[in-house]
Order: sequence, then C-alpha cells, then structure tokens
Amino acid sequence: MALHTRLWIAQFGYAAVAVLLLLVCSQAASAQDFYAGKQLTLLVGAGPGGGYDLQARIAARHLGRHVPGHPSIIVQNIPSRIAAANVMYSTAMKDGTTIALLQRGILLAKLIYPTGVRFEIDKFHWLGSLNTETSVTLAWNTAPHKTANDLFDKELIVGGITGVDPETTPRLYNSLIGTKFKVVTGYNSTAQIALAVERGEVQGIGDWSWSSLKAVRPQWLAEKKVTLLMQGALKNEPELGSLPNALQFIKNDADRKVMELHFTQKTAARPLVAPPEVPADRVALLRKAFESLEHFPNCRNRKGFPCGGKS
Repeated sequence: MALHTRLWIAQFGYAAVAVLLLLVCSQAASAQDFYAGKQLTLLVGAGPGGGYDLQARIAARHLGRHVPGHPSIIVQNIPSRIAAANVMYSTAMKDGTTIALLQRGILLAKLIYPTGVRFEIDKFHWLGSLNTETSVTLAWNTAPHKTANDLFDKELIVGGITGVDPETTPRLYNSLIGTKFKVVTGYNSTAQIALAVERGEVQGIGDWSWSSLKAVRPQWLAEKKVTLLMQGALKNEPELGSLPNALQFIKNDADRKVMELHFTQKTAARPLVAPPEVPADRVALLRKAFESLEHFPNCRNRKGFPCGGKS
C-alpha cells in the first residue's frame, strides 16, 4: 500500500475518532444543560398533609440544587392509590421534567387491582426510595384498646384510604390473624384520618408509618394521646422496643408468606420514579441528584424527617 494511502487512512481514522468524541461530549453537555431554566414537576400519589406529601415537599426543596442547571421544582398531589402511576405511564411528559413519588402499593397493584392498573411497572425508570418504613397500629387514648391482645377481643374503628395501607393492612390483619378492625374509608390522606381521630370520628389508625407519625403528629406521642398497639414490618423497629409485630400472631406458613409479601413493599416505602422513554442520560442525572440527598445534612424538616435514601 502506498505511503500516501496509509497516511490518508490514518488521518481518516483520527478524524472519525475525533468526531465520535465530539458527539459523545456534545451529548453529555446537552444532558448537563437540559434542566437550566426549566421547571421540574414532582407528582405525589397521595393527598396533602400526610407522610408522602411531607417527604415530597422536603425533597423538592433540596433536589433541584443537585440537578445540573438547578431547575425549580413544584409538587402536585394526585390522591389516589394508583392514579399517579397511571398518569406517569401514559400522559406525563417523557422528557425528564416530570417525576413522581408513588404509593408503595403500586409494587403489588397489578395483583390486587388488575382492572385499574394501566401501567407496566418494569417500564418505569426507578430513581430510588426515600426511605424504608415500619407501620404502627394505634388507638386514641379514649379507646379501650391498651395492648395488641385487645385487637382480637374488641372492635377498633379505624380510618382508611381506599386501596392504601391504612385500609389494606387492617383488612389483611383481620383475614390472617383474626383482629377485629372496622375500616371506615373515604379519606384521602393520613392527615385527614388523624383529624378524624382527634374529632372522635374513628378510634385509631390500623397502619401509619412510624416516621410519618413522629413527623406529622409528634404531640400525640409526647402527650401520650395515643396507645401504640402493634408494629408491622419484616424486621422490628428498634425505637419501638418490645411492641409486638403482627408477624408474631401468624399461625401457619402460608399466611406468613402472604403477610411477608405485603410487608416487602415497606422496604421500598417511598418509591420515586421517572416515566418510560426518558433519555438515559437525564435519568442518570436524576438518580445522581437523588443519591446526593442522602449526604445532604440540611435535607430534613425541623422534626428530622429525612428526604433521601438509597437508589
């Protein structure tokens, strides 16, 4: 091969590599610049005032500073068990400007509510979970329930959110371990149920996240306005001491597997997702920003409610 031909090939190769590097760098720069001057929407699959809403608003306060371009972030509530997930899958913007904090119940929603689910859970881009959760069952101080054993002997009237843990967990307890919860549905958030408890409309809550209780109604604990009766999770919460776990009352392996499956959702208790089809480089930026929250000391409210976690 002639010398000038070899030189031409070498020069062409160098040029091709340079163009490729330029394209890669250009794409990276494009992703870095995408969020500059934009507004990011954080949908919350729950009503205002509850644990999901509070954590979403704390996260929104800090997440933007960790995303290149520092977009502003607004929070919008969609108080329904799976509506936010359906919106994210179908009509939400697929450019990375819409993310969502979904109800953890979406993890099993297709098994429980097959006719209402209009999303494929594996198609979402998972950004992480704000935290894990342990639930507590509690009764107002005027109720006759003082220990977990009372749940098997006396009816406890609790507030519920259709299709969400405050409703589904006590119904599951009734079925698997024989408790006597009466669930009154129609509430849109645990904050509404808490008000109903204070007004005497219901006697307690069958499933409320321990972290949410401490953040939303700390006075209930400080002033001994409620009695904690039981906890629910795969592992006991050290802060709850010897409070019985619902798993202790299971009588056979088949029922244990059902309850453990239900509690598995609490290990990814506050799932944060982006919709399908968002470009991979923007998903990577969002995941990195979310992971940064875990190491950001000011990402808490005044009661110490966390807003970051593992992805």
